[in-house]
Parts: sequence; structure tokens; C-alpha cells
Amino acid sequence: MLKETLTLSMEKFSGHLALQQRVLPHYRVPFFDALASACKSGMSLYAGEPRAIEHISTSQNLEIAKYTQAKNRHILKGSFYFCYQENLLNWLSKTNPDALILEANPRYLATPAAINWMKKRNRPVIGWGLGAPQRTGILAGVQEKNWMRFLNKFSALISYSQRGAENYAALGYPIEKIFVAPNAVAHKPIGGLLTRPVRQNYEKLIALYVGRIQERKKIDNLLRACAALPKKTQPKLWIVGEGPARNSLEKLAKEIYPSARFFGEKHGAELKMIWAEADLFVLPGTGGLAVQEAMSHALPVIVAQGDGTQDDLIRPENGWQIPPNDEKALREALKNALENQLHLRTMGAESYNIVAKEVNIEKMVEVFIKALRESVS
Repeated sequence: MLKETLTLSMEKFSGHLALQQRVLPHYRVPFFDALASACKSGMSLYAGEPRAIEHISTSQNLEIAKYTQAKNRHILKGSFYFCYQENLLNWLSKTNPDALILEANPRYLATPAAINWMKKRNRPVIGWGLGAPQRTGILAGVQEKNWMRFLNKFSALISYSQRGAENYAALGYPIEKIFVAPNAVAHKPIGGLLTRPVRQNYEKLIALYVGRIQERKKIDNLLRACAALPKKTQPKLWIVGEGPARNSLEKLAKEIYPSARFFGEKHGAELKMIWAEADLFVLPGTGGLAVQEAMSHALPVIVAQGDGTQDDLIRPENGWQIPPNDEKALREALKNALENQLHLRTMGAESYNIVAKEVNIEKMVEVFIKALRESVS
């Protein structure tokens, strides 16, 4: 059994922490500031800019962590992509950390030198990642050995999910050195459980999507799945966000599901009102940053399976995980959800309990601090 990490008491790391990221997405800022506040001697962060094709919204507005912008050199693309971060060793020399957390990705070419720099000073280096990819084919054995050689350079590993931790363990990495910090992008909800009134029979339920409007999000599948539902079950479909696929999706909606409403990008009080009105959150494609926020607003969720981070959030008690790009499965999940409003309310309450007690930034920080303290000791 992998190390239990969800019932920790909050402690602090006594030293100075350095943390490397390829890029600094805006959604990570609250976590990094929270982690920095749990380091008595502060935290330094090193991250660069993404490739333009990635459409990653970045930020430099850290209030507590000390940020240094890296120069990312993006090399090749696709399965041959590598990244080299210039001056990583210079940054380590200036910050002189007591511990270092690196993204556990062998495609980042400066990582070995950073690990060696820390090991020469007898200081721990922790890897943070999604897990090791599962290999098949005649080269699987060689690829797994290469991954294991890479992972063995770390003093400990922090995984985004239980599935990722199991992947690390399956390669032979010591279980006692693996920590599970379920991926969180929001703080523990405050203000108590949001209760929704039961809608009358003549009122349609509201299915909500929040996120980037991109092809990979499979919003077209969501439109077609809603259109294929029985008339009495069809929901109001609210789509919140902006992106390059919005125009084509609005045209598709006019043709097959004209009751769909595109709100554009919303924030603050406006978005909060939308969360409060919805009955169900649906994420039919890749990604999933809004799932935790939806759950904090007591919404049941339908989410396409992905990298394993969804497994720690979505259970039969609060939602449905469906195969990716499976329109039939999406339609069946929508039908099951929308036919039982009272059950939806119960599932929404369970969503709230999960993010309030198990998966939030505070719990994530606790796991990181535990990994740091144990690695240093």
C-alpha cells in the first residue's frame, strides 16, 4: 500500500526550497505561494515560457515565492520534443537551496546537471510528476530501464495521482519514497455547502462546461450528445470560455442544438453566479482544471478519462468517468445524470466533501512538506 498522505497535520519545512518548472501556468500561482508560506526560509521558483502552440496562460504574479524567469530552449517537437533551461545551475548557486524539487521529466535536458549540483552538496532532490509512461513493444524493456535510471537519481518522488504513484512503484522505485499529492488548483472551499433548490418538472436542468474553447476539449461531442437525448431530458447547455474553436462550435450549435448558450470568458462574481445556477458539470475532452472548482460548488461531474489525476476526484458517488472521445458513453452518462435530479443533488454534496476534506491546495502543501522533511532527515 502506498504511503497515506491525506491525514497529515500541517508542519513547515525549516530550510530554503528551490523549485523548477518548465513553465508557470496561472493556475499554479496559489499553490506555489501556499507552499512558499510553509517554508520557513522561503522558496525560489525557476520557470520559463511555453511554446506558442501550447496556448498556456502563464503568470509571474507571485506574492510569496521568489520567481526567476528561465530561458527555455524548445528543441524539436512531438515525441522528439526536448527542453533545455539555460542558467539553471547559476540560479541554484544564487539561491543555494537546502532542497530542490524538479519536474520528473527526462526530456528536460538541464535536470541531470541540477541533480548532480545538489548531490555534491549532499542535499535532497525530489521529483514531481504524473508518473512513468506505460511502455509496450519490443523496446519496452529498454525504455523502462532508462526511466528507472532517471528516477533513481531522485531522493523521493511526488506523484499527481495514485495511478501515477503506482506506475512509479511498478518500475521498481521504492514505495516508501513515493508520496501522493492529488493535483489541486483551488483552496479548501469556505462558506459551507452550496444548496440548490429542486427544479420543477417543466424546468430544464443546466449542464455546464467551463474551460478553453479548443478542438481537443470535444465540445462538439457534447453538443451532439445533448441533441441525441430524449427531448424531456435535454438540458440547457451553458459553455463558458474563449478559444480558437468558438466560432465553428457556435455554428454547429445553431444547426443541431440551438439552446446552447456561449457566455465567453467569465471571472469573479459573474462566474460564481453561473456555478450556482448549474446542475451538472461536463468536461468531455482533455484537461480538467475546472473540475475541482466545479466540485467546490457542489456539482456532480462527467469527465473524460485522462492521465489519472481524475481518479482521485471522481468516484461513482459524485460523478462519471467516461472513455475519451466516446460520444455514446457521453450521451449515456448525460442521460443517467439528467433523469434523476435528486440523485444529482446528493452527488454534488459528495463532490463538495471530497474537495473540502481530501483534494485541495492545503492538502497538497502538506504532502510536499512531508516529503521534504522526510528527505532531509
